[in-house]
This record gives sequence, C-alpha cells and structure tokens, in this order.
Amino acid sequence: MERFGKWICQRRGLGSHKGITLVELMVCIAILGVMAGAIMPVARLSIKRQKELELRRALRKIRHAIDEYKKFDEAGLILKIGVDSEGYPTELEVLVEGVELVGQLGKKVRFLRRIPVDPMTKTKDWRLRSYQDDPDSRSWGRENVYDIYTTYEGTALDGTEYKDW
Repeated sequence: MERFGKWICQRRGLGSHKGITLVELMVCIAILGVMAGAIMPVARLSIKRQKELELRRALRKIRHAIDEYKKFDEAGLILKIGVDSEGYPTELEVLVEGVELVGQLGKKVRFLRRIPVDPMTKTKDWRLRSYQDDPDSRSWGRENVYDIYTTYEGTALDGTEYKDW
C-alpha cells in the first residue's frame, strides 16, 4: 500500500509530500453538509411518524380498557358503590386501581397496569369526555370517562388534528 502511495505522489509530481489540501478538505465538508441537510427532514418525519404510532397505540389501549370495564358492568360483575355512571369508570385511575367483583369479596380486576404516557406531551395528562358530554365538547363533565384524547394541539401527518383521534 505504501508503494502505491509513493507512486501516486511521484506521478502527480508531488515528490514525498503526503496529505490533503485545504481545497479537498473544504469539498469534503461541503458534501457532508449537503448530505446532513438532506437527512434531517427525513429524520424529523420518521420521529413524528413514530410518535403518532405510539399515540394511536396508547389511545387504543385506554379505550379498550374503558370498553372492557363497560362490558363487566353490563354483565353485572362489578360491585357498584355510589352513583351510577352509565356503566363507565368514574375516573381514569379506576382502570388502574381496579374494581371489586360481585360475590368475590376482596378480589379486584384491573383493566390497565398503568396509565400510558402521551408520547406527544410526555405526560400522563389526557383530556377526558363523559358519556353525557356533547360529541364536540372540549370540557369534561366529570360524570364518567367515556372517551379520551390527547392534550397536544397539533396536526398529524395525514392532516387531521391530534385531538380528534
């Protein structure tokens, strides 16, 4: 390899000088800058797409837990204490804490291990909707938890608002 390098230097008339010139270094830096500039938008798009997938997954998981709670209530399996809430949990935390089953004193069923983190806000703060609330209402009536959506104000890659998911 060393002989090959000497041959190139001698062919170019460089003698025994080895190394690169400032112009060659600047060209390499410029090429790397252009490549990095082209990769950044693609990386941002990929990160946003991943967060959207995580948001859909978290919403699906919580909504499934709410639906399971409703099924247990309709089947008469949940020991009710207090006011009727149309068969939906009174708070989101009820899905994690669990509810006692009828006829099985002390036995609880939990619908979630923990409340998922909203990937857009990186918090466990979700906006809730009651069964009694208007479908387009943005405030929670506190009667029960019928639906859930993100607090993040933004637009998804498909053009929809995250809060409408």
